[in-house]
Amino acid sequence: MTAPKIRVHVENARSKAALHQITPAQWDAACARHPELARRLEASLGWDGDVLEGALRNAEIVIGVPALRERLSERAPRLKWLHATSAGVDRVLPLDWLPKGVAFTNNRGAHGAKAEQFMRMAYSLLHMRMPEIVANQHARRWQQLFSPGIAGKTALVIGLGDLGMGAVRAAKQLGLKVIGVSRGGKKVRHADAVHAIPALDGLLPEADFVVLAVPLTPGTRHLLDRSRLDLMKPTAGVINIARAAVADYTALAEKLERGELAGAVLDVVEPEPLPQDSPLWGTRNLIITPHISCDDGDHYMDITLDLWFANLARYVKGQTLRNRVDPRRGY
Repeated sequence: MTAPKIRVHVENARSKAALHQITPAQWDAACARHPELARRLEASLGWDGDVLEGALRNAEIVIGVPALRERLSERAPRLKWLHATSAGVDRVLPLDWLPKGVAFTNNRGAHGAKAEQFMRMAYSLLHMRMPEIVANQHARRWQQLFSPGIAGKTALVIGLGDLGMGAVRAAKQLGLKVIGVSRGGKKVRHADAVHAIPALDGLLPEADFVVLAVPLTPGTRHLLDRSRLDLMKPTAGVINIARAAVADYTALAEKLERGELAGAVLDVVEPEPLPQDSPLWGTRNLIITPHISCDDGDHYMDITLDLWFANLARYVKGQTLRNRVDPRRGY
């Protein structure tokens, strides 16, 4: 007897960047790469809710978190699995809207390779004093700013998920000493040492680079606050590839302006896009990148769909899904 088709709906938002949208061509290409699993599926693709209500009535799986989540259990009575195409799910917390018994997975694993490349650049930019050199160029000022070799400096990587491990790998490639900080303090590959969050205050004075790679939760909001920034040495730099709210940007900007920190690279700000009148634009020795550090510009959705199909293989076998979001932890 032929197994019944699994109804899956893909929900897109036109407000998102093109690389965060799953097109029919990308879906078809992914199905061609996973033909055995694809034959089990009956799929629909929608944009901004245009076919959402009809699709939800029979959908067993939804890819992409719908903008309207009210009464989801009533509107999607057959829903068993919801997949977010981002790693961070802080924008849909708390998960009180998630129907009981529905598995919610995120896109962890799609960002690490690109994060690793970005972090090699970010470490080098700060070490070579490039923010100050660029400022001098714009001011038509010739000032020779020499820097030593980077090997032997210390990177403190806070958060050891997909992004954090990319930062760890990049640091080791540059010859840095790596100290990791995570919720549980469990040892990970390539890190010279790993500590739990309570040890953070004692570790910050050792760091030449402080990397923020944690998910945004109530426990990590303003994790790098004014008092912790004050623990850093003035020659150190900050790199944030997580969420803006995990650091106190007002305090960070003040310390940069006073020369109490050497520099910062911020890939995330709040709000996004950053308003033209934000003082961050002109902050001394600060580089802002527009939330582009960890997404592959050519293949992000290909990577995403391959990860999803790998999880689908587990789903059809009744195995536990990878990347399940814990509603209590928020990631």
